Amino acid sequence: MEKPRIVTADEWQRERDELLKAEKEATRALDALAARRRRLPMVRFGNGYTFDSPTGPKSLLDLFEGRRQLFVYQFMDRGPDHFCPGCTAFTDNLSAHGLAALTKYDVSWATVSTMPLAQIEAYKAERGWSMPFVSSHGTSFSDDCGAGEGFMLSVFLRDGEDVYRTYYTQARGVDRLLFVNNFLDLTPYGRQEDWEDSPPGWPQHPTYG
Repeated sequence: MEKPRIVTADEWQRERDELLKAEKEATRALDALAARRRRLPMVRFGNGYTFDSPTGPKSLLDLFEGRRQLFVYQFMDRGPDHFCPGCTAFTDNLSAHGLAALTKYDVSWATVSTMPLAQIEAYKAERGWSMPFVSSHGTSFSDDCGAGEGFMLSVFLRDGEDVYRTYYTQARGVDRLLFVNNFLDLTPYGRQEDWEDSPPGWPQHPTYG
C-alpha cells in the first residue's frame, strides 16, 4: 500500500500552513452559505398528510411535537426486506443525545419513509434505532417534497397551525452531515471510495461495495 511521502518537520509545517489557508477559506465559504440559508424565503406546505406511527395516526404538524422547527429525513423504500445502505448509514449516524440536543433549539426530528410501518418497526428493532420514525405509505408526501423514490432532508417551520418549508438538500448535501465521512476526510487515505481524487496506489473501492 502506498503511503504519503516523508519530509522534514519544517517542510511538513509549511505545507500544513498552506492547507490551513485553504481550510479557513472553505470555513468562511460555509459560513456565508449558512447565512444565505437563514435568509431564504419559505413556502407554505400542506398539512393534510396522515402518517402511520407506533402510537397512531399523525399529521405533519404533529411531528413538530410543539416545537417551531422540524427536520424530516426521508428514508428510501427499496421494497420488502430491502433497505438502502446509504439511508441506513445516515440513520446509524444519528444519536439519541444529538437529537435530544436539537430540542434545546426548538427543533424536532422525524424520519419518514414510504415503507409500511410494520417494515419500519422491524428494521428499527434490528438496528436498535430509537428516533421518531413514521410511515408516509399511501400518501403523496414523498412526491410533494420532490424526493420521489429517493432520499432527502427537509427543514420545516411552523407558525401556529401553518407549516412552511424553508430548506431541503439531497445527495452530497446529506452526505456532509455524516460523522464517519467527515472524520475520514481528515485521514491520509480518506473514505477510500473510487470517486475520490486520491494519489495513485491509495486504497479505493466502490462507495457501497
